[in-house]
Amino acid sequence: MTKRQPGDLFARGSFLTQLSAPVRERLLDLGTVTQRAAGCDLIRQGAVDDLVFVLMEAITKITARAENGSQVLLAVRVSGDIVGDMAALSGGPRSATVTTCRRSTICAIRGPIFLDFLRRSPEAGLTLSRLIGDRLRWANERRLDFAGYDAGIRLARLLLTLSARHGRWGSGELDMGVPLTQAELGELIGAKEVTVQKALRELAERGLIRRVRRGVVITGVAELAELAGTPEMIDQLKPY
Repeated sequence: MTKRQPGDLFARGSFLTQLSAPVRERLLDLGTVTQRAAGCDLIRQGAVDDLVFVLMEAITKITARAENGSQVLLAVRVSGDIVGDMAALSGGPRSATVTTCRRSTICAIRGPIFLDFLRRSPEAGLTLSRLIGDRLRWANERRLDFAGYDAGIRLARLLLTLSARHGRWGSGELDMGVPLTQAELGELIGAKEVTVQKALRELAERGLIRRVRRGVVITGVAELAELAGTPEMIDQLKPY
């Protein structure tokens, strides 16, 4: 299979885009490239295995089930990202489930082979360390948002954060870039679906967003960033 170049499909800031071309090629040569149907669990919470998956053309959701049985959406991962690395590094059971949202092309690498690659490639090891740091920062930001802002502001901040990494510009509007239902947006900001519906309606009435099927398009980036208290994000959200 011909391997894609960054900028073709990979999300900006993703694991693959941060690797130099030779290192990226060596990594992908270590695994098996396959396609998975939508709704396929690449990883299941509690399983004991060590496969690492590089997402070449994919959108996935990371969910976890609490002891009371409720399921929570933790994050989304898209083309260029890597999943399953934590279990390979720690040797412990899977802490979450990773499910494809559409037909996806992935590269599956055995855990020991991936670890050996990291040992031999300081560039890849440093890139993965930065990526893990970004994940921790994301989690901390969500916790701070929960404590400091109402649901409407939390939603605005989430839309901007997702768009900064996954968004796509078109006709002067910024598509969030990931397919999330209102219920799933609610899971990410700790709010009920009806609360998200109300917040989206208010943002739409103000001309800041436009709702589309399984997603949101930001029509007023600067205004939404100002409302969210994150004007510094405007530069991150400019077309590239």
